[in-house]
Amino acid sequence: MPREITAYSNPLVKRVRSLREKRHRREEGLFLAEGLRILTEAREAGRIPQYLFFARDSAAHPLVLALVAAVEAAGGEAIETVPDILAKLSGKDNPQAVVGVFAEFTRTLDSLDRNSASIWLVAERLRDPGNLGTILRTGDAVGAGALILIGECVDPFSVEAVRASMGALFTVPVVHCDWAEFLGWLRGGPGQLVGLSLDTDTDYRAASYTAPTFLLTGNEAQGMPDGYATECDVLVKIPMLGKADSLNAAVATAVMAYEVLGRG
Repeated sequence: MPREITAYSNPLVKRVRSLREKRHRREEGLFLAEGLRILTEAREAGRIPQYLFFARDSAAHPLVLALVAAVEAAGGEAIETVPDILAKLSGKDNPQAVVGVFAEFTRTLDSLDRNSASIWLVAERLRDPGNLGTILRTGDAVGAGALILIGECVDPFSVEAVRASMGALFTVPVVHCDWAEFLGWLRGGPGQLVGLSLDTDTDYRAASYTAPTFLLTGNEAQGMPDGYATECDVLVKIPMLGKADSLNAAVATAVMAYEVLGRG
């Protein structure tokens, strides 16, 4: 049966709230996710939180009941609380009805089957958590095999990235590696590396794509390094008809992903 916590001074509340900081997430190996939709996506993907905080007035909701049952069946703890505590945990004045504490999970390149999907997303030095979350949502939408993060990228388990992913963090595998490791793995089997670049005359609609296609998006401000571009099998650009010289990284990734998907 769920226990009840209503005091700010409760040690578990303090511990969970600390997970909003990267240092504490790394120390604990845990992260926060909030919202009934996101936690339901996680449950359906087989990811069950170790702790589930839920608002008292949502206790009868069927999806909350399903989450509570899943958490308790997995040996976790469900905790009934009040909106003020949920606000403290989430850092939002209008908190969601549920907050979950999950164990961090990562995949390795060797665990990926490149033949399991025709589209793979690769992001290099991605800095914005909103972009990371949105790219994950795109990956889920197009059935991408994984999101492969290259170099010093934003933490995919930050509260902002998890929130922006709208549950896609739990459905799209995420791998973090360096460029040399990725390139060695990629060239060990089939795969076309397609880079988004301003330094090419090839329109993204004119290029030929071969599955599995790995779409490489560079850093939001600097793009990809020259050395990375030379390793791409194809460089393409998205035409810009206005005064802006480039699209947002997440938007550009989505445009490219759907172009490749439409060729399949």
